[in-house]
Amino acid sequence: MKLRILAETSPGEVRVAVTDGDRLLDYAIWRPAAPDGVGDLHRGRVAARVPAMAGAFVALADGQTGFLPDSQGGAAATEGTVLPVRVVRAAQGSKGPRLTALLTEAEAALAPPGPPALLRRGPDPLRRLAAQYPDAPVTVDDHGLAAALRPDLGPRVAVIAPAFPDPIAEQAAALAEPWADLPGGARASFHPTPALTAIDIDAGAATAERAGKAEAQRALNRAAVAAVAAQIRLRNLSGAILLDLAGMPARKRAGIGPELAAALSSDPLRPRLLGFTALGLAEIVRPRIHPPLHEVLSGPHAAAIAALRAAAREGALPGHRPAIRANPAVAAALDRDPEALAALARRLGHPISVTADASMPPTAWTLEHDPQR
Repeated sequence: MKLRILAETSPGEVRVAVTDGDRLLDYAIWRPAAPDGVGDLHRGRVAARVPAMAGAFVALADGQTGFLPDSQGGAAATEGTVLPVRVVRAAQGSKGPRLTALLTEAEAALAPPGPPALLRRGPDPLRRLAAQYPDAPVTVDDHGLAAALRPDLGPRVAVIAPAFPDPIAEQAAALAEPWADLPGGARASFHPTPALTAIDIDAGAATAERAGKAEAQRALNRAAVAAVAAQIRLRNLSGAILLDLAGMPARKRAGIGPELAAALSSDPLRPRLLGFTALGLAEIVRPRIHPPLHEVLSGPHAAAIAALRAAAREGALPGHRPAIRANPAVAAALDRDPEALAALARRLGHPISVTADASMPPTAWTLEHDPQR
């Protein structure tokens, strides 16, 4: 394996890729203004014990509330107890972050008595992946980011632009789509819900004209599950996952189980194949720690970052001075991320105009020509 860590920057965002040659192995998006909180060290205060849930709700900084299981050091805590905690799982929907009070002595020493407060941020995705792959060189396309990384990563960091070669850029861009092409002409489609993620493998016409259709379907599914396992990892799908294989009768699908389990085994989060339902759906469970990619790519802030990225591309063209018109929620997200706007202004050599337009659909935005030019 020839592992590298690549970091491509745009205003308000860093896209981080771990590659093995021309193959994308891991992928993460880092938005400094919207960290997911995993690894953050807080001084918290127990707001309520919930014996039925074997844990307690803990008040954190900025009005957040996390859940501290009894098994993670919360059993002796009573209402009003002040204690240091670390976030071990990002917030999900209406659920706050998951916490632990099982800390090192050094971590505990950072939390003198006082009101709830954020004491230390956890590692960003780039540093997290650099720690996971300690021998991989790190290539970034921005001198400022390189300077910020060198105290931690030292000579591993080099500056090369563009950071993503074309094959990696294409694979990363494809992750924004709710589908992926698979070997043999098949396609996987991804359907997240609040309760689970459903994945459907569609063979299409891939086996329609082949002799021995049953064996062709088995071969196609055996080849497809490795690619699906890679997509689960790249998209950071987590929690309950149901996989619908292509074409095969339900009673025969368990025969693909060994190949699927082997494909999942290389994932650092160690997803488990639990078996197959009566309908032939493969049941997979993968730990949720960081938000899945489809959540990172949705919402007003994600739309705001996409608008800045498009403005940076257009503003680099001679004679172009873009302005942004956006739904008020997107415009407000830009206001809450002043560093992203400042980064775009540094790239363009001038600030950019942002206009809120209530007539636009949620998360919608468009680029216009700045009439001040």
